Amino acid sequence: MSERSKPRVLIVTPAAAKSNNGNWQTAWRWAGFLKRDFEVAIDQSWRGAPCDVLLALHARRSADDIAAWAQAQGLTRNVRRLGVVLTGTDLYRDIETDAAAKRSLELARALVVLQEKGPDRLPAGLRSKTRVIFQSTTTRQTLAKTPRHLRVVMVGHLRDEKLPQTLYQAARLLNPENGVLIDHIGDPLDADLAAQARATAAACPHYRWLGGLSHEATRRHIQRAHVLVHASKMEGGAHVVMEAVCSGTPVLASKMDGNVGMLGDNYAGYFEVGDAKGLAALLTQLRTEQMSLNKGTQGRLYSKLMQQCAGRAALFAPETEKSALIRLVKDLLNKTEAGKR
Repeated sequence: MSERSKPRVLIVTPAAAKSNNGNWQTAWRWAGFLKRDFEVAIDQSWRGAPCDVLLALHARRSADDIAAWAQAQGLTRNVRRLGVVLTGTDLYRDIETDAAAKRSLELARALVVLQEKGPDRLPAGLRSKTRVIFQSTTTRQTLAKTPRHLRVVMVGHLRDEKLPQTLYQAARLLNPENGVLIDHIGDPLDADLAAQARATAAACPHYRWLGGLSHEATRRHIQRAHVLVHASKMEGGAHVVMEAVCSGTPVLASKMDGNVGMLGDNYAGYFEVGDAKGLAALLTQLRTEQMSLNKGTQGRLYSKLMQQCAGRAALFAPETEKSALIRLVKDLLNKTEAGKR
């Protein structure tokens, strides 16, 4: 098949490349997976250019493009060759309150969610055209962790959905002399949350806000940490969770569907959403176990978290995501009612 004969796939994402957020990373990675078999482009909107498949990230923020594509096809539901990928704000807020987001669900031929709890948030009548595609990341070597202290990292731009207040409050509950050292990575998208981060750093010598870092620098911080903290109150399937899992760094996560859908129902590292005391207690337990053991050994909780994360790692393998994505595009090209996989 010649290059010109390849089907054309347009990935629409509201995120620009410079944002380096989850939506952009998904679009960029998917383009790489598809480029061998398809002509692929990424844009922030569909401008009417011919293409064979439209994959739209974000039901609400891409709603105008989804509606325009449907109108061009002359259809009002289950529009051929249209896939819509649902983000955390879609699943856990917008599809309940926003008419345009709800309309996107009806228009899509296929709906994609990024973790296994996602379909539960959709109306029963839409689940038959919904599939789970776990996002993926490369595997990093598991590094030896220092026994001198417990190194903690939280990654996420400072915005309300990420609930960084939980980390600030937990830091204030910890004894600075206890040996729990916290690094916090993320751009100051909310001025008030940034002010709280600076205040926490001033009050807590064991907490540092590092601001935004490059993706590579962030991954190195995750590799070196004993644990990643992910405190979100709204999440569709966080990149940083799978990056930690695939770096041999276990996760302490808020117990909300977006995290449970990534880590599993019975994961031992959950704390309730917004529960700073619960997070501080888990960190204290990990540090207490660490101090009571000989150098190079792991405590009972830490070992369990490592084991459970290792058991989920295969879900986030690039070949797994690539295979599921290519199957999605081929199903859309074949005009199938893309069912759950």
